[in-house]
Amino acid sequence: MSEQVHERIWLSPPHMGGTEQQYIAEAFASNWITSLGANVNAFEAQLEAFTQTKKAVALSSGTAALHLALVCLGVKRDDVVLCQSFTFAASAFPIQYVGATPVFIDSEAATWNMDPQLLREALKHYREHGKRVGAVIAVHLYGMPAKMNELLSVCAEYEVPLIEDAAEALGSTYQERACGSFGAAGVLSFNGNKIITTSGGGALVGNDISLIEHARFLSTQAREPFPYYEHQETGFNYRMSNILAGIGRGQMEVVEERIAKRRAIYDHYRQELSCIEGFSFLPEPDGAVSNRWLSTVLIDATKTRKKNYEYLRQELEKHNVETRPLWKPMHLQPVFATAPAFINHISEQLFKSGLCLPSGSALCESELQRVCSLIKNIMHGN
Repeated sequence: MSEQVHERIWLSPPHMGGTEQQYIAEAFASNWITSLGANVNAFEAQLEAFTQTKKAVALSSGTAALHLALVCLGVKRDDVVLCQSFTFAASAFPIQYVGATPVFIDSEAATWNMDPQLLREALKHYREHGKRVGAVIAVHLYGMPAKMNELLSVCAEYEVPLIEDAAEALGSTYQERACGSFGAAGVLSFNGNKIITTSGGGALVGNDISLIEHARFLSTQAREPFPYYEHQETGFNYRMSNILAGIGRGQMEVVEERIAKRRAIYDHYRQELSCIEGFSFLPEPDGAVSNRWLSTVLIDATKTRKKNYEYLRQELEKHNVETRPLWKPMHLQPVFATAPAFINHISEQLFKSGLCLPSGSALCESELQRVCSLIKNIMHGN
């Protein structure tokens, strides 16, 4: 008798709340389906309230938001931008868009995010060599807040602005403040696999109103207020459409539920799987609350009879369960082969031992239990 074929369990699929179509219908009814309209205005207001920032601008992607942040901070060709190495490539690509040089900073073990001590070493190095550092890009990886007090202190000492890549961290907090609200600007993403989605989209948020308003201006092709088209700066076509913002409005109505569910999924994995020798989960440091965008597990293959993360990934795939390795660090990526880096090898070890487990907020109890049972069987089997 053939084995039962189960419906696929995805890593982090979109999860609609139910009111998104209402807002989309309103956009169609009003014929405001472009980059302006009531949905855009309302979605930006929701983001400002949720992140407790003074201004937000809804954009076509988180990558666009980061690009605009660099432009608005005056980062220029041949500047240096210090970027967290352990992240998705979109954290680093905009550095190249502006012609600056990416320099990668490795992680610390408590949060897997940028190591403040390595950041200090890099800033000291470039000051001594007379090289201008235009910005620092710190990431809240998998929703875990970075050590913001230490990072901001180092940046203030060297008078360099810090951009928060909070693409994975909507709803995460550090010392009771929203991730994305600390730096010169914060970047959010609403890609299809995030806590909430607009199918594709992002936002730039912050408390520097002039910076965010300048980003808004540049995102609509930098058109000056004339009856004809006049442009004094290079602009970009980066604004979010009123249709996608309608999806965002509906998603923001359920964002607290989505965060609570993902945190519960993480707790379930930790409780069910910590008993497996060689398995470990990243705890929250004091003062940090993670949205647990993706639940991750580290596997010490020396304690699991050499059944490493890749073995587990392939075995789960046979059962129609999607998982994914942790991010491959940027300093190991071929596209950045010549980029300087300040390395302690922590991110390399994480990449070689970690796996992202199914974490979508629509994951039902039976699916979650099936994943846990499969993992136990795979790791305990011969």
